[in-house]
Amino acid sequence: MIAAPDRMPIARQFFDRPVLEVAPDLLGRTLVRNAPEGPIELRITEVEAYAGEADPGSHAYRGRTERNAAMFGPPGHAYVYFIYGMWFSLNLVCGPEGMASGVLLRAGEVIEGVPLARERRTKARWDRELAQGPARLATALDVDRGLNGSDLCAGPDAPLTLLTGHPLRQDQVRNGPRTGVGGEGATHPWRFWADGDPTVSPYRAHVPRNRSKRDG
Repeated sequence: MIAAPDRMPIARQFFDRPVLEVAPDLLGRTLVRNAPEGPIELRITEVEAYAGEADPGSHAYRGRTERNAAMFGPPGHAYVYFIYGMWFSLNLVCGPEGMASGVLLRAGEVIEGVPLARERRTKARWDRELAQGPARLATALDVDRGLNGSDLCAGPDAPLTLLTGHPLRQDQVRNGPRTGVGGEGATHPWRFWADGDPTVSPYRAHVPRNRSKRDG
């Protein structure tokens, strides 16, 4: 059976482009999380671009480490990190291998598997809040470091797969500074979101904090 146009898996070439091209092009597309409990599908509504060693806001700015190694790998893989000793965040690696650029998935609409997402996000009052923010998104999709390095182009049964979905038109996309990024990268307008979508997370400027727990 031939898949519908919006259900076609994205080819690796999609990710093998500059991060500022990939990031807005992710909006409206569908991310599928296949887990033992069942699949969840997410329509992506908010992302942030990080340009590796050229970007002070990126985890890869100071070069390769054990933690960020997935960012330096082939495009089309997942980079999952643990932050503030509490939350996971899901990034999609893009650009040529070795360039370490990636897109943080900040928010989305759960379009399939809502009951399962609600089991994981018991504090969500409304469905629009299930994946409204990177930590909530990762929790709803059951994403942790075990998915770090996962290949999104490995096939429909892979833990994570990106489908064609319904990409947004340019006039439906807005952009501005990234949430919580300070220093030299604070003003980069590399956060992209679906205009007027209720699942988009609130913008918060950078606030310096004293971390008592080391990021994993």
